Amino acid sequence: MSARRRFGARTWLVGVAVAAVVGVAGCGGDGDSGGEVASAGGGKAGEGASKNASSELTGYVDAQRKWVECLRGAGLDAPDPDAQGKVDLGDQSKWKRDPKALKAQEKCADLSVPVPDSVEKAQQPELSKAEIRKNQKYAKCMQEHGAADFPDTDSGGHFRDVTWDSTSAGAKRAARQCASVIGVPTDAPSAQG
Repeated sequence: MSARRRFGARTWLVGVAVAAVVGVAGCGGDGDSGGEVASAGGGKAGEGASKNASSELTGYVDAQRKWVECLRGAGLDAPDPDAQGKVDLGDQSKWKRDPKALKAQEKCADLSVPVPDSVEKAQQPELSKAEIRKNQKYAKCMQEHGAADFPDTDSGGHFRDVTWDSTSAGAKRAARQCASVIGVPTDAPSAQG
């Protein structure tokens, strides 16, 4: 196992990820949206990127539908994906303990595809100015206290998707030192890397 990990939208803050999952889990789609993505660019330069993102989203939603069909074929009651390809399977701990669910997941594993980067980036929440400042402060703190390779934030305040060594002594020291910046108690248990 590598001592390096990718630091992207999925892993930057456990609390934010949990809040995002809870926030979108109740969102449903009727599957009729056609998978279109709105483009904020509007001009010719943005049209190509928008079409590419739209085509990736459409492909992802189609792949999710095939995966759900497979799960249903294996006897599970899985809902249709929403317009963004998300499938709300409910209580994940139940899915990890249920032998029928485990067998269905194993059977359908080859149909499960990762979220394309463009789709994931488009789904990132817009951060407030205070959240952007907090993320910038956290990145600077981490870098100054031993995790020099910790990612900076992008213009939207999200941490850049880069590989950094989260298991080094410096990174662990920095995480303890900077925990309060993001609201994590300094005595909270740390993740094992």
